[in-house]
Amino acid sequence: MFRPKFPEAPTLPSAHVISTSVPAVQHGHAPACSCQHTAPVSAPARRVVPGFSGGTVAAVVTVGIVLTALLAAVAVTAISVAVAAVVMRSLLSSQRRR
Repeated sequence: MFRPKFPEAPTLPSAHVISTSVPAVQHGHAPACSCQHTAPVSAPARRVVPGFSGGTVAAVVTVGIVLTALLAAVAVTAISVAVAAVVMRSLLSSQRRR
């Protein structure tokens, strides 16, 4: 009940070597027409780079966004502390002059 349910990973098509020349289909019997039939041209094979998947790229981008947000938070905090220190110093120095 409390365990997350992850979608099933899609199966990747296997890479096949496709030759550039398409031979004519040869029938064992006499064709009904005199035209030559050719095999359909399939899409080129996709090359899969091992080690990099969509999940890996998403994780790297997410970590980068989180680290950038943390750096911005630290910078804003440092600036606000510096402004508060200048204000406190100004108030304390004006009281000493009186």
